Amino acid sequence: MEKRSSKERLILSSIDLFSRKWFGTVSVAEICRNAGLSNGLFYKYFKDKEAIFREILELVISKISSSVAQVSGDSALERLSSFIDIIYGFSQENTALVKVFREGQYRYFEYEKRLKAVYEHALFYILKSEPDIADYLFGLGGLRFASVRSAFHQIPVERKRLLAILKDGIFHGLPIDEKKVFSTSITPLPLQIMPDGRERLLIEGKTLFGEKGYFNTNIHEITDRAGLSTGAFYTYFDSKESFYAELIHRVGREVRHFITINLPPGLNSLERELRGLWLFIVYLSIDRTCYGIVREAEFVLPAEVKIYYDAFAEGYRKHQDPGIAALDPTSIEFLLGVAHYLGIEVIFDESPANARNVILQLGQFYQTGFAGKFEL
Repeated sequence: MEKRSSKERLILSSIDLFSRKWFGTVSVAEICRNAGLSNGLFYKYFKDKEAIFREILELVISKISSSVAQVSGDSALERLSSFIDIIYGFSQENTALVKVFREGQYRYFEYEKRLKAVYEHALFYILKSEPDIADYLFGLGGLRFASVRSAFHQIPVERKRLLAILKDGIFHGLPIDEKKVFSTSITPLPLQIMPDGRERLLIEGKTLFGEKGYFNTNIHEITDRAGLSTGAFYTYFDSKESFYAELIHRVGREVRHFITINLPPGLNSLERELRGLWLFIVYLSIDRTCYGIVREAEFVLPAEVKIYYDAFAEGYRKHQDPGIAALDPTSIEFLLGVAHYLGIEVIFDESPANARNVILQLGQFYQTGFAGKFEL
């Protein structure tokens, strides 16, 4: 076996560490120690920690680009099936790289844009049509998310079911009443009057973590903003991590409650799904800090984020229309994924200038899948 070069050993060491920890806590010395090399050798190849992190992101894009180039099939449906196998398989076989990229897409959004371009090119090859935002979100959002959740958390995902969803949709035969979906009558979340010390800490902590991120925010800043002593913080919370975990759960509860209280009666399953997407976008426009907190938590406290998404999945299982077959686990993960990537588009790229139109197009895909728009 050919001996690995020092540069390769440093990259492999970094992938190992960045996939198990978050960027801010990994040091150059730790990378070198893990690789069995001297600190001085690191700087022969890389300017700093960010440089090696970016090189790994380049590696991920290159590997995915090479993988999707292998999509094959005589028909669009055969090519779509091949594409699903490749994306799902990549997450299973390169889980550590995918974990690093998940942080990279958050820190340096230009890499997510570049990967999106790779996927859009693949969709163009599959469908023989230039994809728009809705095409991309339906074609990749659910597939990427479900594949990652399966690889990271062993969530049951069936590739045959993913193909069936992309081909024929999920909510067959259900109509869409646009007035119900996009009703502008919005009930805000209850406002806290005279919050106690614990509540003040959570309010100020949420703002600071949203503005500066977890690693760059310290407990002293939080207590100063809340008008409390550092000792008071430890009256309510064991550590900064436990405080952050509570914030993640709170964000999830607030988003779910906001959506729930603004779902009018009489919606069918499809209208409820689209109304939920619309309300999610509305909520993000009101509170832009919440999404950053959850996204950063994916690499700070991944177990808590699993709980966060599991709670949304449980909501789907609890709220089913009578007389209609319950959503299977793969469909639930798919729907969560479309919402997740719609959120990324709105928060980081802001490309759906007309979110309403995008949601309506997604509704059509949920009715008929790609078969309703493209020749499969």
